[in-house]
Amino acid sequence: MPDVIVDKAIYCDGVRETINGDISDAVTAARARGDCFLWIGLHEPTQEEFDLITSEVKLHPLAVEDAIHAHQRPKLERYDDTLFIVLKPLLYVEESSDIEVGEINLFLGHDFVISVRHGQANPLSGVRRRIESDPDLLAAGPAGVLYAICDEVVDAYSRISHEVAGDLIALEQRVFSGEHADVTADIYSLKREVLEFRTAQDPLIPVLEEIVKDRVELCTANREQFRDVLDHLLRVDAQVDEHNELLTSALSAHLALVGREQNTVAMQQNADMRKISSWAALIAVPTMIAGIYGMNFDYMPELHWLLGYPLSLAVMVVAVLFVHRLLRKSGWL
Repeated sequence: MPDVIVDKAIYCDGVRETINGDISDAVTAARARGDCFLWIGLHEPTQEEFDLITSEVKLHPLAVEDAIHAHQRPKLERYDDTLFIVLKPLLYVEESSDIEVGEINLFLGHDFVISVRHGQANPLSGVRRRIESDPDLLAAGPAGVLYAICDEVVDAYSRISHEVAGDLIALEQRVFSGEHADVTADIYSLKREVLEFRTAQDPLIPVLEEIVKDRVELCTANREQFRDVLDHLLRVDAQVDEHNELLTSALSAHLALVGREQNTVAMQQNADMRKISSWAALIAVPTMIAGIYGMNFDYMPELHWLLGYPLSLAVMVVAVLFVHRLLRKSGWL
């Protein structure tokens, strides 16, 4: 089972003690000393790989099933003396402006923390270093671990929110600069990322509210710290809502600009068609007269009258000028 265990340690009196032996021995040792807690970090374990830990710390099978299969919403559930908490860390990919969603499942008891991580978003290594350098957090035990993880996850939310704001500003500049190619697809893509963001952070609010309202006995001593995390999360939540509204406005503005351009093109095409039709009408007038007089029947006046052809040409010119004036007056030319 060592491959699935990312890290494991016992923390006693502000000092980390690395576990070199069997997990069961470590659990027994931590509980025997009374002032220690055990933290085991796992990455995407299978049911068989999780069985040993389940048997040692007596985890509820429903919570274990959720932790193994993942794809849970952020939540807090109680199983006897154990808390099961799900968090959704986020990872911003700068090259593609995508947001990758991970998952952290936490089992917390009075003397143990078991973290099960899924995906590439991984704030836990940094959290371990932070806790191991902060005696106050270590003294808080599993509640201190939970606070540090929540704080790191929410701080990442805040950083990603600023990245999304930068992407949104760049997208708005493209919309109003006239670069309309593929902007619609980019807006929908960013809107989808914001939706994933909201799906990750929105359900965490009631989880933290439950702790802040002192309804979670294990976290009572750290309630003020969790209140600070909740304040940061609510601020991020407001920012994400603003991002979503601005994206909707940007999409509306883009569609309006595209529609205006299409109307301009359509009006220009209509004007061109009127001009073409007008010139066709001007050409049709002398063509009709010439067609009639060109039949050369014996009773046509131009055959026996010296002024016949000049008169026909004059009629053509007068008729064309008359039609041209009517078309100019109506705005077709």
